[in-house]
Amino acid sequence: MSEKKEPGLWEGFKAFLMRGNVVDLAVAVVIGAAFTNIVNSVVKGVINPLVGAFGTKDLDHYSSCLKSPCVMKADGTVESGIPIMWGSVLSATLSFVITAAVVYFLMVLPMAKYLAKQAARKAAKEGAQEVVELSELEVLKEIRDALVAQRGSGHSEP
Repeated sequence: MSEKKEPGLWEGFKAFLMRGNVVDLAVAVVIGAAFTNIVNSVVKGVINPLVGAFGTKDLDHYSSCLKSPCVMKADGTVESGIPIMWGSVLSATLSFVITAAVVYFLMVLPMAKYLAKQAARKAAKEGAQEVVELSELEVLKEIRDALVAQRGSGHSEP
């Protein structure tokens, strides 16, 4: 009776890291972080100024005062009062919606269409294979019937 040696801690860790889904996840995180920087730049550089053009200031600076008087220092810290910074929440929400829309329309939707086409091609190929197999089966049955008929007619002749 031989004992199977359990893989060591290092071997298990290497096997975990070399799995395809772990590497794919790491790549996705890095790409997602870079993409988030692009979206945040678009929101801060384009959308916030556009909102500011219709309002009185940049979107990040919109706030309401929960407890008056709200006084902010030049560095953005609160001197007095309780400000609710709803503009920055709206800015972050816009960043999220834009990111989600771009990911969906540029990555998820095309991949879903591609996979659907692949599945349709595979199904059509399997259907054609079944037709070929069915027709081969029919031909073989006809050959069998012809041979049986020949044998049957050969035995009846003297």
